[in-house]
Amino acid sequence: MSKRVGIYGGSFNPIHNGHIALAKQLLRACRLDEVWFVVSPQNPFKQSSELLADDKRLQLVRLALEEEPKLTACDYEFHLPKPSYMWHTLQSMRRDMPDTTFVLLIGADNWQAFPHWFRHEDIIRNFDIVIYPRKQSPVEEALLPPRVHLVHAELYDLSSTMIRQRVRCGESIDGLVPPCIAPLVKAYYANAERKPHGEQP
Repeated sequence: MSKRVGIYGGSFNPIHNGHIALAKQLLRACRLDEVWFVVSPQNPFKQSSELLADDKRLQLVRLALEEEPKLTACDYEFHLPKPSYMWHTLQSMRRDMPDTTFVLLIGADNWQAFPHWFRHEDIIRNFDIVIYPRKQSPVEEALLPPRVHLVHAELYDLSSTMIRQRVRCGESIDGLVPPCIAPLVKAYYANAERKPHGEQP
């Protein structure tokens, strides 16, 4: 029997409680067996000097999901040619794991930018896509292609940018990230802020 796996890609810079809560909602709403947090080594649309090193972001995701049996940290894109494009990732995963059905999970903001994604029409033709709401990114559900679905998941007023800013200002991140990674998040991102511009820790 084919396993249904949601592909939740992102920089996770860092992962936070909103990411995890959303993945749990999508797991149930889309009848997925698992959700894979595919940590992106380089997003062509998000090149930033604030991006923590790949291995540290992956470490934080793995630790954050240790107690979540159906949520998995995934470094698959680390082993693919760069830049990392979702079409290449999905194609390669389907080739390597033919018994698994992959479902792409993206935010409404990414859906609005989807026409600019590499081989976006091929993704729509070959894979199911689930869109989750994002503030100020309305989606016309009636106009969606047949394999694209909108899930009315809860909105979370939380972002990785907010976490980094709070660490930079010495403010508490209690309740915003899993307690098991809070000390590492503080250490990694405080150190990152002291690095020269453009240099990754």
